[in-house]
Amino acid sequence: MSDKTCNSFVPDFGVMLLLGVLMDVVAKTAGVPVEAVRLLLTILAGYPVAAVYLKYIAVSCSKNVQHLFFAGCGAGLCYFNYGSDTYHSLVGILTTYFLVLTLRRQTTIFLTINFVFHMSYLLLGYFFTASNEYDILWTMPHCILVLRMIGFGFDVTDGLKPEDALSKEQKETALKEPPSLLELLAFAYFPSGFLVGPQFPCRRYLDFIDGKFRNIEGSADAGLQRFGAGFIYLMVCQFGLSYLPDSYFLTPEFAEVAFVKRIYLLGFWAKFSLYKYISCWLLTEGALIYIGLTYKGLDQERRPDWSGCSNVKLYLLETGNTMEHYVQSFNVNTNHWVGQYVYKRLKFLNNRTISYGAALGFLAVWHGYHSGYYVTFLMEYMVVTTEKQIASFYTKVVLPRWGHILNESDLYRVLYFFALKSYNIVFMGWCLTAFVFLKYERWIVVYKAVNFYGFALLFLWAVFYNVYRNFVASAKPRGSRSPAGAEKQQEKQEAAAVESQSKEKKAD
Repeated sequence: MSDKTCNSFVPDFGVMLLLGVLMDVVAKTAGVPVEAVRLLLTILAGYPVAAVYLKYIAVSCSKNVQHLFFAGCGAGLCYFNYGSDTYHSLVGILTTYFLVLTLRRQTTIFLTINFVFHMSYLLLGYFFTASNEYDILWTMPHCILVLRMIGFGFDVTDGLKPEDALSKEQKETALKEPPSLLELLAFAYFPSGFLVGPQFPCRRYLDFIDGKFRNIEGSADAGLQRFGAGFIYLMVCQFGLSYLPDSYFLTPEFAEVAFVKRIYLLGFWAKFSLYKYISCWLLTEGALIYIGLTYKGLDQERRPDWSGCSNVKLYLLETGNTMEHYVQSFNVNTNHWVGQYVYKRLKFLNNRTISYGAALGFLAVWHGYHSGYYVTFLMEYMVVTTEKQIASFYTKVVLPRWGHILNESDLYRVLYFFALKSYNIVFMGWCLTAFVFLKYERWIVVYKAVNFYGFALLFLWAVFYNVYRNFVASAKPRGSRSPAGAEKQQEKQEAAAVESQSKEKKAD
């Protein structure tokens, strides 16, 4: 196939504009926000884009035409959603490209300017466009682009370092030579990755174009399975939120419901709200699997592993019992990005607590100005820390004294299971409230309606734990181990358990 023929597959912007007008009509007729319709159609467009690429372009066309195809499709879909506001992403991409050309070898200056520019541009965008709702505006894909360009900057500078100075992770993402402008545009606008993620390094994209993930059997079937999972989650989300809409929790009627029912309703609502994000990620991941970008090698059973761009661990998400399990299974790629490019880059501080706090702070700022984001990530830190303390206390204090009785009781096992599941549901509602309602005057209404139970329980535990640690445990002989002293050992046990669960997730 000639390059001229290949170029015919690059979408016409006039056609995209016409489709945008048609979507306005469809949205008004159906009574749904046009932005949501366009978002869903853009995500689903990844499947026909993948089909066209695999059938007509992957083998027959040159690399430049492949880059042009992805850059054109992605930019066209971006214009379909945001019209002239597409220029914001172009500004970001071009700025990073020219910074690489001029300042790449002045590592500190380059990384600082690249980071400050992208974060400042994003925050200014939030400032001029923010409202009380979670807006589907140009800032949504731009926050994805910001991480992509910042990570790209680190990968380019890592390519200047000697191999022995790089970690295993950095060796896999470092770029020895900076890509061309066309390559960078294609990477940034990759159709099934620019809108809602997931994050993946430029090196993966270039390896994909080089054919390293090509001719692997099973990508179509695996992609359609992920699509099916995404469709089911989307239907459950729509069904659940039709009965428990966000607005209900701001009404006096909700505050008058019995307390136990209130906190369970809030928990189930949080689950349904979470499924909104999960469905989008699964649908996007299905298209990425279909096209072959997510190939990670062979698993232990010598089958293709397509989890290279997975943003959610379904098995752990649905079987986990703690907030830490949610953190480990939700928005996986973004968390991995923050771990690689923020948390680990702060290793020179030699303080994990400060690095972890800085990583959470970065995530909150990256999301925007709304107070709800900061409350949510503060809750994450407080709840996960409390869970570790409780697990340590249970393992080191409760089980040694009463374990021989509890472990023999079938009734206790049943009660233990239901207690964990109830905690999982109830505290998910508390933790997600501020994230969804965003502004103080909204999320505080919901917190008041449930009597601030999350803060109350966290405060009571903190008082109990510190009293026990400082007055009871400290009075024990030196040979005995307090819960605080056992936390590191407990963390190792929990990590082993999570790793075991992660292996089981292959059933997804």
